[in-house]
Amino acid sequence: MKSDTRRAVAYIAGRAISGKTASSVYDYDEGGHHNFSGSVSSDSANVYDYDSSCHIGGRLGSLYHYGHGSHLQLTLKGPKFDGFDYDESQHFSGTVHGSSVTLFDYGTGTHYNYSL
Repeated sequence: MKSDTRRAVAYIAGRAISGKTASSVYDYDEGGHHNFSGSVSSDSANVYDYDSSCHIGGRLGSLYHYGHGSHLQLTLKGPKFDGFDYDESQHFSGTVHGSSVTLFDYGTGTHYNYSL
């Protein structure tokens, strides 16, 4: 997955699972905050990624990343989530604990950590 896609998924999944309101996500891999705005619920999202200057929105089962022109599948299962990035044709999965989000990118074979 592209790093901006991972951040967007972490932000959306983190907010949807935790129920927390947040205006940014901290990316521990890149060492910085990335700003977002918009609404997230347990079944849909409509957010704007300020770093990528694009919207990501739709129902969680079929989000659309307007910056990459591709769909993202995101499924929530309690504190866990998984899905598929159609832009890179790769699966991902993760967990949310409070404000912390861990995402495993099957394309890179790496865990990425974020905080709302």
